[in-house]
Amino acid sequence: MRTTNTRFNSKNQLQPADIRRYNWYIWRTVIALFAFVVIMITLTIFDVFGQLPSFRDLENPKSNQATEIISSDKQVLGTYYIQNRSNVTYQELSPNVINALVATEDKRFYDHSGIDFGRSFTIFAHLLIGQKQGGSTITQQLALNLFSERSANPFKRIIQKLQEWVTAVKLERHYTKEEILTMYLNTVDFGAYNTYGIKSAARTYFNTTPDKLTPDQAALLIGMVNGPGIYSPIRHPDNALKRRNLVLSRMAEQKYLSDGQVEEFKQKPLGLDFHQNNHFDGPAPYFRSVLKKELQKIFREQNINRPDGSPYDLDRDGLKIYTTIDATMQQYAEEAQRDYMKDLQAQFNDHWRGRNLYKSIHNFKFLLDQGMQKSDRYKQLKQQEKSDEEIQENFNTKTMLNLFTWHGNIDTMMRPMDSIIYCKMLLRNALMSMDPTTGYVKAWVGGTNFEHFKYDQVKNGTRQVGSTAKPFTYAVAIDNGYSPCMKINNVPDTIRGYGAPWCPRSSPSETLPGFITLRQALAHSQNWVTAHVMGEVKPEPVVDLIKKMGITSAVPPYPSICLGTFDASVFEMTAAYSAFANHGLWTEPTYILRIEDKNGNVLYTHTPRVVQAMNPQTAYVMTYMLKGVIEDGTGSRLTYKYGLRNPIGGKTGTTQNNSDGWFIGITPQLVTGLWTGCEDRDIAFQSTRLGEGANSALPIFAMYMKKVYANQALGIKKNVDFDAPANGVSIILDCGAYNQQQQGTTEVDKKLGF
Repeated sequence: MRTTNTRFNSKNQLQPADIRRYNWYIWRTVIALFAFVVIMITLTIFDVFGQLPSFRDLENPKSNQATEIISSDKQVLGTYYIQNRSNVTYQELSPNVINALVATEDKRFYDHSGIDFGRSFTIFAHLLIGQKQGGSTITQQLALNLFSERSANPFKRIIQKLQEWVTAVKLERHYTKEEILTMYLNTVDFGAYNTYGIKSAARTYFNTTPDKLTPDQAALLIGMVNGPGIYSPIRHPDNALKRRNLVLSRMAEQKYLSDGQVEEFKQKPLGLDFHQNNHFDGPAPYFRSVLKKELQKIFREQNINRPDGSPYDLDRDGLKIYTTIDATMQQYAEEAQRDYMKDLQAQFNDHWRGRNLYKSIHNFKFLLDQGMQKSDRYKQLKQQEKSDEEIQENFNTKTMLNLFTWHGNIDTMMRPMDSIIYCKMLLRNALMSMDPTTGYVKAWVGGTNFEHFKYDQVKNGTRQVGSTAKPFTYAVAIDNGYSPCMKINNVPDTIRGYGAPWCPRSSPSETLPGFITLRQALAHSQNWVTAHVMGEVKPEPVVDLIKKMGITSAVPPYPSICLGTFDASVFEMTAAYSAFANHGLWTEPTYILRIEDKNGNVLYTHTPRVVQAMNPQTAYVMTYMLKGVIEDGTGSRLTYKYGLRNPIGGKTGTTQNNSDGWFIGITPQLVTGLWTGCEDRDIAFQSTRLGEGANSALPIFAMYMKKVYANQALGIKKNVDFDAPANGVSIILDCGAYNQQQQGTTEVDKKLGF
């Protein structure tokens, strides 16, 4: 048998010489390992294992940061993102968040310089055997979040860990502890449908901001840091609760909370106020969709690029878009639409119940085929090279579909073709509200539900404007010296000289007989008097005025434009009416104030165009005319039904076959335009009583304005009237005085023999 050279004394103990030799072996191994680590770190520093972040990279770390859309009252309306990440400053963080993070992830954070060697040397053995070991400091985790992705290969992970060490030390040299904590919390993944950063997490899980997070809320969010999936309070609430309570206990160990506080917080439920993140959630989704395209256009046309010359990416560059939208007014507008459209849709459904749609609606089969061919389902089937017969079979086979209703989305078994019929019979609505003096758009509701119907009807959609065009003709007449008190016989008046002779129709039940004033004619939307005025002033000056008032659609110089036979958008018509309320000045609707990069540098500011569309006297007289619509005309239900008796002008509009219902209301501080109709013009109320703008659009204006007036903080005063021009008004508005003047003029003419 082989013997060893180990020598023992009589008590079987190692001799001092052997101990010294073994100690040398141990130290030699330690020194070798230390030298190996030093060499590896040196090689890492010199980029042998891959390029490390440069000083410029450290000063400007790259991260996919969401662009924020900010309202005029400093609310975040929404974000554009690849990763839903919005940054905060250290001052915007609750101490509870900082304390929970440090206590859980790195209790010696304030004492080390990026590496906690007491923890770090233990990770190598664990990595080699494929086990996770929490040896990373917060700074190291930040380095990983900013500049690399965690490797699954244990050997590559060792190299990556060395790179994290070097980067962590650099970060500690370039940033304060507070900055590192802030950067870390701005980059962490919190799961839940693309939620990154503490700001997005606070909004997603608790509908609050990071500065208002309570200790238990902060503990829940920080508990998710190392496992946003397994500790998700949505998918694994039991795991999330246990993890939250563990974080609370660690906060107590570090003396951030007392034992009594911890026990109290542990008894609380999760208390979630969950708001799933997606691009159509939140206020003003139609506005945000239009805004994004406008921003891209501005960047392109203004040649606004990053410092390196590359184009800005709205989904990644963390820009801040300051808008004119008032979040409170936007909420009121959306609520008014939702509340009334439920009722109007019920009226519409009752109106059509029991009728054969194919016989009652012109081209209904064509409309359905058109709708089918525009659908995503049809396009997908075409991409799969399905035949027309297979596509028809698919659309006539029941399947589970998700449908929009005014009472919430529903899942139901239905033929896809029936869902097209359902959607075709849904009423749509759009609203825009703006300050007439500044042009600032305050509310924008582009449709009924952005998730299901993404087409914006405020700016992108144009529909026939109907009687809302009549004020343009009367404004030209007023500008030519006509008085609102002038009387005209309300009888058919044929206009010639523009192709075929033209004379509009007038419903017998709605026609005022005899001589009526121009104010009465506009108030009651009388077609014959309007046509007579058009015959006097001619179409060309009316077209010129319409163009000055911002209507970009084609408006041919024909007499029929006085009844609104041309198309325009809610955006254009609302802005046009703003000139009446703003002394004749048309101010370009503005919804972008400025654009800033993520560091607060201003990239763009908007200056609206201003055009003197009509003289101030004409504009003022038109406000008097439009108030007549509300006081004793087609808009009078605003007074008798909704109780709005303050100075408000407006005009209803109803197009042929009730396809479009309009109402545009003006006040000295706010002008609001609304449109209601179906997707296709052939589908509409067959009753003017139901389809007219006074029933389909005006009530939403009323409900919106009542909420606006009730909130005094908005500054929209109820009893402010339109200002008269500084130079006074030469046109007589008092019809009694006007009649006396006309009578006196007639007597003088008789005496003179005229």
